[in-house]
Amino acid sequence: MKTLLQDWRINLLLPLALLGLAANRLESSDFPQWRGPLRDGHSPETGLLQEWPQDGPKLLWQVNDVGAGYSTPSVVNGRIYLLGNEGGTESVIALTAKDGTRVWSAKLGQVGHPEQNPSYPGARSTPTVDGKFLFALGSDGDLVCLETANGQEVWRRHLRHDFGGKYGEWAYSESPLVDGDKLICTPGGTNATLIALNKQTGEVIWKCAVPGGSDASYSSVVNAEFSGVKHYVQFLATGLVGVDATTGKLLWKFEKTAKGSPAVILTPLVSEGMIYSGAFRANCALIKPILKDGAFTVEELYSGNKLPVGLGGVVKVGDQFYGSSSKSVLCVEFRTGTIKWEESSTGPSSWLVADNRIYLHAESGDMALIEPSAEAYREKGRFSPSGPPTRGQAKAWAYPVIANGQLYLREQNLLWCYDVKAGK
Repeated sequence: MKTLLQDWRINLLLPLALLGLAANRLESSDFPQWRGPLRDGHSPETGLLQEWPQDGPKLLWQVNDVGAGYSTPSVVNGRIYLLGNEGGTESVIALTAKDGTRVWSAKLGQVGHPEQNPSYPGARSTPTVDGKFLFALGSDGDLVCLETANGQEVWRRHLRHDFGGKYGEWAYSESPLVDGDKLICTPGGTNATLIALNKQTGEVIWKCAVPGGSDASYSSVVNAEFSGVKHYVQFLATGLVGVDATTGKLLWKFEKTAKGSPAVILTPLVSEGMIYSGAFRANCALIKPILKDGAFTVEELYSGNKLPVGLGGVVKVGDQFYGSSSKSVLCVEFRTGTIKWEESSTGPSSWLVADNRIYLHAESGDMALIEPSAEAYREKGRFSPSGPPTRGQAKAWAYPVIANGQLYLREQNLLWCYDVKAGK
């Protein structure tokens, strides 16, 4: 009888426990890193407004002093983390998601490299949050691990001083990748073009020296797997590369989509065993890495110079992907490169997908909501955030973020939070 009773309790309680775990997973809609949980420009959020009121969604709060810069926020466990310029230095800043109140700030480093005096100076990397720790890269090469609770520094490295790193005209813009026990980032240069560090200590696990070297670009590393081999894929100033995730060995390189470009920005889109990349004044292409006779080769599936190249990344929904050229936004068939439509009213934009809608943050500062469609540009709302900053030459380049039913927009020293939940 006791065994039967125990079995009954297990059979009853186990599904309830699993249901509770599933509910927790569904309710947890954090945005812990650059371009979302999977670095693909998608948020797992559901239950969002499918169309906005004429004046846009409800503004919950606005903060006017997050520091200048282009850093996209990360949002985890009721906290917002971003980088900002304060008093001539870059800082990591933590705010409450409830009302934007500052919790702590920690000095990261100086702005860019003073000998280069980069145009558009300022913090631009997105912090990566991993449990109790946060990893951030400053534009001059300061790489830090901080405790999320209080901003206490755990370890620090410098990509130029420690690894001979080399960046381009606009300094470092990469957002570090956490993968298991490793932290992956791109110093550039000839000796340690890409590196893997122990995320707990900052000690080197491996260095990848790309033959001939390369400046770090303004892209960020993504995970991928081809022919059963785990890769880190990065878009360098001299081309797209695939690196063995275990050893750091360079597996292949594809130069066409960077050659001749002054601004290699796009984070690669990996989907269906293929990679899309492209850069200003260079070609765009879809490629497929293939393992043959123990070595990888790259098959080019299509290329062209009219496809999306701008503002950090593209997003894929179904069979299409969406992105920006220098003047417009486009919808493109992923497998063929066929342009389905082009729309100039929004202009170059940053992209986010959530709940069957695409959020566009235009470099003009406008925010638009569109329905994914291969047939036409279908706008479901548009608004301009209140009180835009004095930009000078700067533009609105921070990506939109959605976490727990709230839309976060950052433009220079301002941060807005909007309620985009449906069903009220």
